[in-house]
Amino acid sequence: MGIVGNLIVRYLGSELAYEPVWKKMQRFTEQRDANTPDELWLLDHAPVFTLGRNGKREHIVSTNDIPVVQVDRGGQVTYHGPGQLIVYVLLDARRKGMSVRELVTKLEQAVIDLLAHYEVTATGDRQAPGVYVEQKKIAALGLRVSRGCTYHGLSLNVCMNTKPFQFINPCGYEGLQVTQCSELGMPSLPLELAGDLCTHLATQLAYEQLEWIVD
Repeated sequence: MGIVGNLIVRYLGSELAYEPVWKKMQRFTEQRDANTPDELWLLDHAPVFTLGRNGKREHIVSTNDIPVVQVDRGGQVTYHGPGQLIVYVLLDARRKGMSVRELVTKLEQAVIDLLAHYEVTATGDRQAPGVYVEQKKIAALGLRVSRGCTYHGLSLNVCMNTKPFQFINPCGYEGLQVTQCSELGMPSLPLELAGDLCTHLATQLAYEQLEWIVD
């Protein structure tokens, strides 16, 4: 069990440029100390491809004028855009006594539990982290760990233009198909799902309460 208390949830906004948010996550992680509360940041991004620190550009078939940003998380290439719910997980995993593998599993399980509420059956994949519905990817995960603390997090496809996924090999897998909540009879606005997803995340991370903040 980790430290019990409030998990802070910040809503940052919609269609945000990627790099300023990334730099903000880095600063938060560099400046936090042993008493800094853990936080979840909610937002969606303006269209962008992000490539993990060891990612191969060969997995980007065409940019179609969408910017590409090489970042410091794990994993290969993915797409972010409007209508996708981003949850950045700024967590002191060492304080929680939680391995990165355990954390990834808990993040996946929170998404699986959210989908199950809408009678959608989903699974994780130990070899290819993320959440899948009938072998189509609905949520991607990628983390960076610095001094035992994490940033980056997960993205859930809610109601977005999925065509840009055709320009890449999502997460490094050629031909991998994606799906989204709106195609599965679920709510079509990211913020409609954000509260329930954060509640599931708090449960998985052993927090009693969420403290919501709008920046």
